[in-house]
Amino acid sequence: MERLKTEIFPRLFHFKKPAGTSRGVYTERRSWYVRVTDREMPGREGWGECAPLPQLSCDDLPDYGAALRRMCDEVERSGRLDAGRWRDFPSMLFGLETALRHLERRTYALWDTPFSRGEEGICINGLIWMGGYDSMYAQIRAKMEAGYRCIKLKIGAINFEEELELLRFVRRHFPAGEVELRVDANGAFAPEEAPDKLGRLAELDLHSIEQPIRAGQWEEMARLTAASPLPVAFDEELIGHCTREEKQTLLDALHPQYIVLKPSLHGGFSGCREWIEEAERRGIGWWLTSALESNIGLNAIAQWCATWRPALPQGLGTGLLFTDNVPMPLEIRKDCLWYVADRD
Repeated sequence: MERLKTEIFPRLFHFKKPAGTSRGVYTERRSWYVRVTDREMPGREGWGECAPLPQLSCDDLPDYGAALRRMCDEVERSGRLDAGRWRDFPSMLFGLETALRHLERRTYALWDTPFSRGEEGICINGLIWMGGYDSMYAQIRAKMEAGYRCIKLKIGAINFEEELELLRFVRRHFPAGEVELRVDANGAFAPEEAPDKLGRLAELDLHSIEQPIRAGQWEEMARLTAASPLPVAFDEELIGHCTREEKQTLLDALHPQYIVLKPSLHGGFSGCREWIEEAERRGIGWWLTSALESNIGLNAIAQWCATWRPALPQGLGTGLLFTDNVPMPLEIRKDCLWYVADRD
């Protein structure tokens, strides 16, 4: 009999408010929880979350549950997770990496760090969701009043002039030395219009822009990153480049200033470690962000993030958006995510 036992529990979470993205508006979020138990150690269990993003994840499959079951069966037979074999299934890999780590540690403090001991928080950005001008304006005011030092706006959903006015509003109240501004275009700009738009955005002392044009346009993107007055960060561009060699090829060809990593999209912990190692060899900056996971996934990303002692604000606030989230000793204080160790 195999030592490890795995069980899969589909879950459907509901957003407190509709979440606008470049791929539409989310009101629900589907995840698959994985529980791993050890037959030789009754009472011990590990939980992980597998949550592919519809129309974006490279493992967003119509038979996702069946594919995850095959992966779990292999873990049961071998007693281990072969990350290399399953690198093309990043959200499943992330969930099982998390579950096995939780089983080993017997606590949601998955690594021993100042964060997991409740001694330090992780600085995070305040995320402004896509919407109408009034909605985004209200979100910005709320984040500024809460004390965020880094605000990230998703742009490309409304008129570009209105988006510029939103950014000017922040700059009228806070210079770049007080509030860092990031924008994420999610590929909304056409290649021919992108240079002009980046030039106008750069006038507002922005930190960076994520994915200004659609992923996969390597020739246009290489020209853009070489000439842009505004640092360019990659997110969607990284999806589906699963081997270390593919990652090296992309970074050498396109030369981004930053990469933005989501373990559910970019290879789990093992794949993201490769991205970070290759980026740092080339002087490319990086930060981590969640991908609309519930608190199980958010906690795992935050715990792993803390092992790197990151200097830049991270994107780790989205797991608190659901009406029916699972309890987890996480809380946001001002602009930092904290793990409340004595509530574990």
